[in-house]
Amino acid sequence: MKRVFKSWNSPSMGKEMDLLIYGEEGTPVIVFPSAHGNFKEWEEKKAIDMLQQQISDGFNQFFLVENFSDESFMNKEIDPLSRIQRFEQYQEYIMDELLPYISDINSNPFIITTGVAIGAYAALLMALKYPTNFQKVVGMCGYFDIRVHMDDVIDDSVYFNNPVEFIPNLNDEKLLKLISSVDIRLLNYKNDPTKDETRKMSDLLWLKFIEHEHYVWDQETDDLWTVAPNMLKDNLF
Repeated sequence: MKRVFKSWNSPSMGKEMDLLIYGEEGTPVIVFPSAHGNFKEWEEKKAIDMLQQQISDGFNQFFLVENFSDESFMNKEIDPLSRIQRFEQYQEYIMDELLPYISDINSNPFIITTGVAIGAYAALLMALKYPTNFQKVVGMCGYFDIRVHMDDVIDDSVYFNNPVEFIPNLNDEKLLKLISSVDIRLLNYKNDPTKDETRKMSDLLWLKFIEHEHYVWDQETDDLWTVAPNMLKDNLF
């Protein structure tokens, strides 16, 4: 299967941003890493190997993006507002740089976002904020309340990046209709420690009549990487 390394100096991030691309055609899938993972995480965890058929048969093209949380949510050396500001710069990188690049090399306009843990949060958030740009979300073993990283700071920039806060107060019918058009799938396994967090997010989506799926796999594991690739594979169609 074709593997391409791509890197450019990002105006949004002010630094070089690395990217791994697997495949040459098919529906684009943006893969966000977990908290301390990087663009090689899904490769190093052998998760890409389990998706080889999707790639070789031309069903999907995977874009493994660089880490965002080490410089934002997990960076305790900067204040909380600087953390969220850095994450917003990362969102600009996705919207203003990565999406145009994907469009240049892949004519398929249907974009899927995915990730595990905080990567699931990023995958869902991008679709909630930009529902016309992303058509499907596969969020696995995620948590969706970022206040755990914000040291109890109250600010609009935190609020509008925290789906458990802004979704219950979202009353724009046009936007809610657009979000409902996104195919949202939230997944856990049987003994997943984030299962309650995902259920909470699911309940809030239903509160606003946003259709989606929350599915708990009937499987137990001590390592989410033994199930996450298969979860994704089964939900790409």
